[in-house]
Amino acid sequence: MSRREEPREAHPSRSRHKRRPRDRRCLACVRHRVDPGHAQLRRRHPLDGRGGPEHAHRPRCFGPRDGRLSGRPHLHAHPGAAAVRLFARTDEGQSTTELALLLAPILLIIVFGLVELAGLMSDAMTMSAASREGARIGGALVNGGGTLGCLSGQSPNAATVDPNVVAAVDRVLTGTGTKVNLADVNEIRLWKSTLAGAETTGLVNVWTYQLNGGPIVDGQALDFVQQSQPWLPCARNNVSPADSIGVTVSYTYRARTPLRFLMPVLNQYTITERSVMSENASK
Repeated sequence: MSRREEPREAHPSRSRHKRRPRDRRCLACVRHRVDPGHAQLRRRHPLDGRGGPEHAHRPRCFGPRDGRLSGRPHLHAHPGAAAVRLFARTDEGQSTTELALLLAPILLIIVFGLVELAGLMSDAMTMSAASREGARIGGALVNGGGTLGCLSGQSPNAATVDPNVVAAVDRVLTGTGTKVNLADVNEIRLWKSTLAGAETTGLVNVWTYQLNGGPIVDGQALDFVQQSQPWLPCARNNVSPADSIGVTVSYTYRARTPLRFLMPVLNQYTITERSVMSENASK
């Protein structure tokens, strides 16, 4: 047999020191003792501290945390990495974000609308209470006392009637808890009522706002001044058929929230409340 045909004996050092195959498992696989035969190399592991490969395991491979059998290939990585990667690679959650961006301004408009509605109703109730109080005082005072009529010696206190009526209205408008701005009160009207409860033409006394410009009542100047007085207190009658006095309060409501920029009508909404009562006092 030639030298070339002689069988070559394996080198003893080579047979004893075989090179081990490279462990291509990721750190999670090594940590949880996943069999290398169950893993298939896919791509470089982005979250592996050693920069090792990422593995997709067969269905029989156990998960890294829960230990349950997986029905599909899964990744071993940091527990929060899957959620971050899923959010970054898909559009899940986009509709929720868009819905939040859409609902936020709508909810603000609804909240502002409720605030304005509450303020409007509160001011309207204040105007109603003020006109009712003014009519009550006007019906109680009638001509201010004394003999009815406008002749000499009759109705000696007639000049104090209308100022006291307006003062009663003012007290309600500036009472505790109200948010009424007196400068937005357009006018206070004192008038003789018809049988139908309407104003009698030509018998309407008008008062308008002027800070501390009115007559003195109870030691304090009124914030309203009289513009006309065709219906004199001395001419009022409480004998059957008695007269009826009406009081009207006109007020401009102005919005208090940014909604006034979207709905300018809320910044110039006029509230008008009136009350009518009979002249029922006899003095």
